[in-house]
Amino acid sequence: MGISKALKEKFSGFSEDDRSRLVRMGWEDRTTFDVIEAQFGLSPNEFVQFMRSVLAEDVFNRWRRRVSQQGHLKNEKTRGFKVTRFKCSRQSIDGITKGWK
Repeated sequence: MGISKALKEKFSGFSEDDRSRLVRMGWEDRTTFDVIEAQFGLSPNEFVQFMRSVLAEDVFNRWRRRVSQQGHLKNEKTRGFKVTRFKCSRQSIDGITKGWK
């Protein structure tokens, strides 16, 4: 299964920083597909194709299995909670982590 020409052009429009951010967002449980679509304009199916194109096959299979098993975490409508902060609870306002050496 290949990627369409339009989708390849869309993926090539992302900078290297955007690509690494998308991969990190894909692995994070707190980031839903809705957030990825709002920030980068990728539907869930396009995002899966993006991950398939940038990850090695075994890594992609591991990620896909994780998303399938814990799919309720990546879909905002089916998750049982709302994420309100994107910061560690031990982190203070000025960015210094408290309690860790």
